[in-house]
Amino acid sequence: MTQPFLPLTARSRAEAHRAATPLELFFDLCFVVAVSQAGAELVHAIAEHHAADGIAHYAMVFFAIWWAWMNFTWFASAYDNDDVLYRVVTLVQIAGVLILAAGVSKAFEDDFSIAVLGYIVMRIALASQWLRAAHHATDPGERTMCRRYAGGVLLVQLGWIAFLWVPDSAKPWVFLAGVVAELAVPAFAEKNVNTHWHPHHIAERYGLFTIIVLGETIFAATVAVKTGVAEYDALDQVLPIAAGGLLIVYAAWWIYFAAPAHLRLSSNRQGFLWGYGHYLIFASAAAIGAGIEVAVEQTVGKAHISTLAASSAVTIPAALFLLCVWLLHARYFKVGIAQQLVLPVSALAILMCTFAGRWAVLIAGLVAAATVAVGVTLASRNPESRGAGPGHGHDGPGHDGPGHDGPGHDGQHAPGPGH
Repeated sequence: MTQPFLPLTARSRAEAHRAATPLELFFDLCFVVAVSQAGAELVHAIAEHHAADGIAHYAMVFFAIWWAWMNFTWFASAYDNDDVLYRVVTLVQIAGVLILAAGVSKAFEDDFSIAVLGYIVMRIALASQWLRAAHHATDPGERTMCRRYAGGVLLVQLGWIAFLWVPDSAKPWVFLAGVVAELAVPAFAEKNVNTHWHPHHIAERYGLFTIIVLGETIFAATVAVKTGVAEYDALDQVLPIAAGGLLIVYAAWWIYFAAPAHLRLSSNRQGFLWGYGHYLIFASAAAIGAGIEVAVEQTVGKAHISTLAASSAVTIPAALFLLCVWLLHARYFKVGIAQQLVLPVSALAILMCTFAGRWAVLIAGLVAAATVAVGVTLASRNPESRGAGPGHGHDGPGHDGPGHDGPGHDGQHAPGPGH
């Protein structure tokens, strides 16, 4: 039974069998509502010949979604006590993301007021959690760290309020300054003391969010194909896009979970880069679905853009996804030059598919499927890399594989990027 009030103290990073909670899963599901809204607005912007502006707004909105999600995830890994107060404050954060989601459309029209309001609700709620953790901390260093987090988070929110009042021409620069400030808070707070997050739990949380984002991609693509068939009777035209898109998403899932990501969370620097780098993984995964929608709309004549532009809306995020997964953790589990080259070469090949006309998405999907097949083959021929190459699932979410009891066996602990 859930207790009303418990001390909000640090959990042990040696805790065995740590897994995502139902509250965390609910939290993720609600965040995907905002991801869906951002993807839909990106589709509209590209279809209306405003690709550059749409991508810029998508990057800004997705940063707010991703950063707030990551903040909660790393904090929960270190301090989740699951009492009533903790649950209520988390539900307030969920309300914040729903407010943000409601303001996404306006944000793409340069009215960020609702989106910023939702973001501030999430951040203030998290700051209250840090203050509560500071109150219960027995170590002076940990107490200082928690207070630094709370103070840093609250101070940056003043900047976001100011962002609403600056001229439109200055907004991009003020936004970049706000991003830098947000990213700097964890480094400042954990200068002397690190939080006790759980590496396997963090890897699982990121993996689950990746699955949910890919699921949203499939949903968006399915709706687009259904519309193309029902309203335009264009099954023969959209079928290659549907097949290619499905292959890309399947390959993205397979490749992401091929490497045991939690083993990368073994030092301050690795945890920092891995956690922050997922912005590009999540954003590109969600953009794949938006790209498939654009490709379908262009094929049926709903989007008046070139075939090349529509194809690039799929191939560019797909290539970016593969390259980022390789950079963040897959390359550390490759043995030999052949395995190292699989994902970078595949990313380049998918980009080249952009010029394949109406067959671009299908061919890109076949390249993605071939990437998995080549990875499986190379891994099976090299016992040292078996289970680490693309195509061979290993230590996915919920699997208590090597390294789950602590941060990589070396006793180091990465700062909570995203607290």
